[in-house]
Amino acid sequence: MSPDPDSAPHRDVAAFDERALDYDAGWRGRMHHEISDHVRDLAVAIAPDARRIVDVGCGTGYLLRALAQGLPDAVDMVGIDAAPGMVGAAVAKVADPRIRFAVATAERLPLAGGFDLVVSSTSFDHWRDQRAGLSECARVLRPGGRLILCDIFSPLLAPTQVATRRRKARTPLRAANLVAESGFVDLEWHSVYAVIINAISARRPSG
Repeated sequence: MSPDPDSAPHRDVAAFDERALDYDAGWRGRMHHEISDHVRDLAVAIAPDARRIVDVGCGTGYLLRALAQGLPDAVDMVGIDAAPGMVGAAVAKVADPRIRFAVATAERLPLAGGFDLVVSSTSFDHWRDQRAGLSECARVLRPGGRLILCDIFSPLLAPTQVATRRRKARTPLRAANLVAESGFVDLEWHSVYAVIINAISARRPSG
């Protein structure tokens, strides 16, 4: 029997470490930047007063740098990534003292609560335990804080959920159920890029 690729700890970390230095280059880099720009615009529209922000799966920090420009009143912006190479590349690219980075997984965010906004762009599909990661996102948000989760979400991906990615939420229905089960309310879908890249926004209840 072949090993389950989803059971291996941190299964994608090595691959992202190898790609860290040239992650922002070429067509793939341009695509990720365009997706991140859409997520930034969505964040500015949904949480214009956000002052404390977390990016889970920050990669080289492009989205946080874009958010720093779009949300100039932000005072604390934290990027989390499981790949040390990505965090190293992010640190090398940033000059804004409001932005900091840490090596950690979505399932164990090294943060206390009180954040206004948690974003994640094209990282969710790589979380080992998506339910645990969403619970951590809810934990670090203040009551009323907002979540924006962008990744590959499409009914077209339903067959992959019974094959190699059977533990992953890749359809809007499955993703929305996980987000709601993690304690979020006011769920709303947003088209981001092409057909399968979409974002779900939600809010941690105020009460």
